[in-house]
Amino acid sequence: MSTFEIKTHQIGRIYSKPHFFILNKGLNSGKPMNDPCPNCFVITTRTIEERQTLFYLCLSLKLGQYFAYYLKGSVIPFITINDCLGVLKRAYINSLENVNSLQKHVNTINQIQQKEEVLKKQLKLMNQLKIAFIQSHFSTKSKAV
Repeated sequence: MSTFEIKTHQIGRIYSKPHFFILNKGLNSGKPMNDPCPNCFVITTRTIEERQTLFYLCLSLKLGQYFAYYLKGSVIPFITINDCLGVLKRAYINSLENVNSLQKHVNTINQIQQKEEVLKKQLKLMNQLKIAFIQSHFSTKSKAV
C-alpha cells in the first residue's frame, strides 16, 4: 500500500521527498503539476516510482473529469483537500487490485503525454514558419513598390 501525504502547499517551502503538486482552484482543479503555484496541494511519497504512479493516476482522474464532481464555489470553483484525497485514495486502492494493469495504464498515459509535447512543439514551429513566411512576403512586396 502506498503511503502518500497531501498537504496545502506553502509558497517558498522546499520538499525533500519525491513530490508533485495538484491545482486546487479553478476549472482545472485536480490537474497534477511538476512546479508549484499559489493554489495547490502537494503530494509527497516515499519513492520516485510511487510519485510517478500517483502523478499519472491523478492526470487520468483529471482527464476523466473525476474531480469535477467535487468542485465547490460559484465564482471560483475549488476542490477541498479531503475530496481530493478521497478521490485519489479510492482510485489508487482500486488500481492496486491489478498492479500490472495500473503500470500498463501509467506507461500508456506517459507515452501519450510525451507525444502530445512533441506535437505542441511542432505546432509552435509551424506557427513560427507561417509568421516568417508572411513577413518575408510583405517585406519583399513593400520594397518593390
